[in-house]
Amino acid sequence: MRSATSRSLAPVAALALCAALLAPATRAQAAAPMKIGIVGAGRIGGTLATLWVKAGHEVLVSSRHPEKLQPLCRELGPRCRVGTPAEAAAFGEAVLLSVPYGATPQVGKELEKAWAGKVVLDTGNPYPERDGEMAERDRQRGTGAASAEYLPGVRLVRAFNAISWKSLGSESNRAGEKVGIPIAGDDAGALEVASRLVKDAGFDPVVVGPLARARLFDWGTPVYVRLLTARELREKLGIPAPPPGDR
Repeated sequence: MRSATSRSLAPVAALALCAALLAPATRAQAAAPMKIGIVGAGRIGGTLATLWVKAGHEVLVSSRHPEKLQPLCRELGPRCRVGTPAEAAAFGEAVLLSVPYGATPQVGKELEKAWAGKVVLDTGNPYPERDGEMAERDRQRGTGAASAEYLPGVRLVRAFNAISWKSLGSESNRAGEKVGIPIAGDDAGALEVASRLVKDAGFDPVVVGPLARARLFDWGTPVYVRLLTARELREKLGIPAPPPGDR
């Protein structure tokens, strides 16, 4: 999302994907459905909302202008509702944060109490042309470290930042080996939740390590938006394959 105009069109773009994404699920969901709050239901957030509703979860989508999200929720049905960012943060057992990266510090301050102690999946990438000087600084130190500073008190996981919104819609549950989604976090339980949500969206999670290692799949890295399988991701990043029972 590079401009105000593209952000305003984001809910419409996400809605356009709904018909294709709401096909019957290809596998039963073994675990109980979750409540997921989505702060910033633009292209990435709206697409993931669609995929997670398809998987049986409940979502509360939000933005600064929640009225623009009503068409998306009407398409998704009764497992979707619309609210404010604070309501999404309070609603979710897990929360997806998908806003322009420059807004992350302010969102972190506004929602600090509402999502304290919760698993938060951060999808944002800093773009200097959109986010200004802070983007250059945060690219240098790594977005895992930067997001941890901006989002205190949450169980933070970097996830879904290394794939485009179009690929989220087109590659979900593809035949053969699924696309791998790299994730990183300092909390083992949060990584388990994030791994489940990656699988439920139709992808294979690849745990890269703690937040400090999230820089390995930041913007500009060899694996960024490459649509690699989990096996290929591990090879590129030098991560050992998990035991067969854990795959």
